[in-house]
Amino acid sequence: MNPIVQISLDLTNIDEALETAALALRAGADWLEAGTPLLLAEGLHGVRALREAFPKVPIVADLKTMDGGYLEAEMMAKAGATHVVVMARAHAETIKVVVKAGRDYGVQVMGDNLACSDMIAAARLLEDLGCDFVIHHIGYDERRGLAAVGHRMPSPLDQLRKVVEAVYVPVQAVGGLTLEQAIRCPEYGAPLVVLGAPLTIDADTFKTAQGDLESSLRLICEKVHAYGDVAVNVR
Repeated sequence: MNPIVQISLDLTNIDEALETAALALRAGADWLEAGTPLLLAEGLHGVRALREAFPKVPIVADLKTMDGGYLEAEMMAKAGATHVVVMARAHAETIKVVVKAGRDYGVQVMGDNLACSDMIAAARLLEDLGCDFVIHHIGYDERRGLAAVGHRMPSPLDQLRKVVEAVYVPVQAVGGLTLEQAIRCPEYGAPLVVLGAPLTIDADTFKTAQGDLESSLRLICEKVHAYGDVAVNVR
């Protein structure tokens, strides 16, 4: 699988999200993510606006679904999302109905192992229940909370290879990665590279980062795409 660069629009207003999305696509990003802050601020209107502006670009709706899975996935699919996110810590029935909605409405399901005590087992569960992708995720609050009391922040890279080896679907690593670490994700067997807070979005204000963002993103996209084929486990 060729590497994919996904820009996470962790913003709180649609105008800035649209501007950032256009910039990212010019720089070579492949997928857009309607981040959780954007969904909370703009809801379905945000997804519809992204779909109208970018009719052919995959859009991930980072719902972090925990319940009411079929309806949430259905609504986002009808608004124009191509991918939705369900949490491994949701009830198994929720994951199943999100997967069913995905099949019914032609969207793919990304299962997120955030805050699971056994992240490898959670990844396997998500795959077994029908998810098309696994998101290996260390949360924003977890990272900041541990850092605040002087502990080392955990990184998705700590267990990324083990998660990749445990499943037969593509894996994405999320959570506090530096630019260098994000670019290296394909080396770990994870072809879906996410760029967002704090890489391109200010992690404290959730506004677009300052500086020549487009040039920086272009360089990142070129490096990721240059990696070439990333082997995904085959049954």
